[in-house]
Amino acid sequence: MAHYVLTLGCPDRTGIVARIATFLSNAGGWITEAAYHADAETNWFFTRQVVRADSLAFPLEELRRRFAQVAAELGAPDGWRVSDTARPPRVVMLVSREGHCLYDLLGRYAGGELAMDVRAVVGNHTALEPITRAHGIAFHHVPFAPGAQGKRAAFDEIRKLVDAEEPDAIVLARFMQIVPPDLCEAWAGRMLNIHHSFLPSFIGARPYHQAHTRGVKLVGATCHYVTDDLDAGPIIEQDVIRVDHSDTVADMVRKGRDIEKVVLARGLRAHLEDRVLVHGNRTVVFH
Repeated sequence: MAHYVLTLGCPDRTGIVARIATFLSNAGGWITEAAYHADAETNWFFTRQVVRADSLAFPLEELRRRFAQVAAELGAPDGWRVSDTARPPRVVMLVSREGHCLYDLLGRYAGGELAMDVRAVVGNHTALEPITRAHGIAFHHVPFAPGAQGKRAAFDEIRKLVDAEEPDAIVLARFMQIVPPDLCEAWAGRMLNIHHSFLPSFIGARPYHQAHTRGVKLVGATCHYVTDDLDAGPIIEQDVIRVDHSDTVADMVRKGRDIEKVVLARGLRAHLEDRVLVHGNRTVVFH
């Protein structure tokens, strides 16, 4: 059964829930999920509503047009979204050589666990081309030539390939390149990264070596939206896994890869289901 998902963030005040509920009731909307959060620190209100598509007497575009008027009344002319679960979100993945995250996401995709339409995988190496094509997905190889000009040319080509698919999500599945600021801006709120540490701890290169040297007892992973502030974008999902004094760096890397896969899948699922609302550098995630 198809549903429409409505999300909204606006300045908090009395009457918001009543206004949205009245709007949906007057439209004949059959609400199947409703979630709310009011942030007292920022005085900002967040909601996610799910209605049965067949309960409305008009199509999706008309719902968007009418809900836009409600959003404007509530002070959020741009802070809202209406999506249709009948159309799987379009996804493009960017990869390098490490395949554990891509393998995991493709397995979940093939098994129907993640409702998405993977349009393409773009890699700066060809190591993951066979597994991509085995799933019937297009693979584009964009090598990075040495120097700043070579990197810029590669990212320009990647942007063309990605934008051609009009994706709802761009997933950096262990894509070991720093995305330039103009692409971060163009793909803001759509580009997800998995960072192999529990941010903000152990930022930068060789995080497991840093963690091993520090003698930590937990290693983790962070899924976040990408911004031009490196590894500091709004956090979507995090988790940790236990390690101990007997674990080598290789053991920690192995365990870390396990948690990376789970955290990325959770974060991507939340994004695809419109469960993540961003305000500033923080998120509200409706589970």
